[in-house]
Amino acid sequence: MPFQKNNDLGFTSKNPFDKDPVCFKVLPGVKNKLKRIPNWQKQLRKFVDKMIEENIDGR
Repeated sequence: MPFQKNNDLGFTSKNPFDKDPVCFKVLPGVKNKLKRIPNWQKQLRKFVDKMIEENIDGR
């Protein structure tokens, strides 16, 4: 049975993520170390936003 659109029980967000992820290669061992950091994805998103702001928006 397909998931119905506008379902109140499904995942909803006012700021949904892009459907295409950003991927990049890291040195050996970095991936496992990163996964041990609580909320690493949220922290990385904030860092990327800050980096963009400082390098593109803050010209």
